[in-house]
Amino acid sequence: MTIAVTGATGQLGRIVIAKLKEKVAPGEIVALARDPNKATDLGVAVRQADYDRPETLEPALAGVDTLLLISGSEVGKRASQHANIIAAAKAAGVGRIVYTSLLHADTSSLGLADEHRATEAALKESGIPFTLLRNGWYTENYAGSIASAAQSGTLYGSAGEGRIASATREDFAEAAVAAATDDRHVGKVCELAGDERFTLAELAAEIARQTGKPVTYMNLPAADYVKALEGAGLPAPVAQAVAGYDAETAKGALDDESRQLSALIGRPTTSLSAAVARVLQG
Repeated sequence: MTIAVTGATGQLGRIVIAKLKEKVAPGEIVALARDPNKATDLGVAVRQADYDRPETLEPALAGVDTLLLISGSEVGKRASQHANIIAAAKAAGVGRIVYTSLLHADTSSLGLADEHRATEAALKESGIPFTLLRNGWYTENYAGSIASAAQSGTLYGSAGEGRIASATREDFAEAAVAAATDDRHVGKVCELAGDERFTLAELAAEIARQTGKPVTYMNLPAADYVKALEGAGLPAPVAQAVAGYDAETAKGALDDESRQLSALIGRPTTSLSAAVARVLQG
């Protein structure tokens, strides 16, 4: 079996490649990258695959049995980019696709969900057998906030009492590897989230516990949070997006109690305390 991985040089992709090498021979893995020069250290075959240059995609997928389609990073372009590689996979005769979607993508109110819904629809229309890994929030998304709060004593946000069932990239990478290397997951829709569900106030309390310093959570109206983020140097569109994610978090967009992720990887997901400790230790 040959498994190809898109976004192989990204933060999640690199972990996936490393964990794939623990389960299958490196010769059965193909790393797909826009710039192959950035993937020479991965220890597997590398092929150029540029979403925006469709002519590179079908050759990159030649002889591939399973495509692990890690969602692209260019918000606003992902639906068309993913459609390009799905079409190429069909033309190349790829046997199945494992796609990293978004938690509860079919019903999610997050602005990010539209492109994932479009990709899921494209997969269904392609006729290629697929598995949907609907990934929840990465705990690493809070790394900057954790470090800042440890210094300032205040964690800012606009998520109210909304619970966040996040997990680490390592957790999600293991899930991707499990799905890509076992065809029993074909046809499944997996809602993947962390075992531990926390509020931002509880995150602040954990930072305080580990640093031994007072840290409080300040919940701001979304408009005020946008201003605070802009004041911290974020571009306006990014600040608005981050505040928007928090507003939907308050409504439950990042919560899930199904524990499907830990079931898939065969272990509990990484605890909040462990994730915070990693950030604080640098």
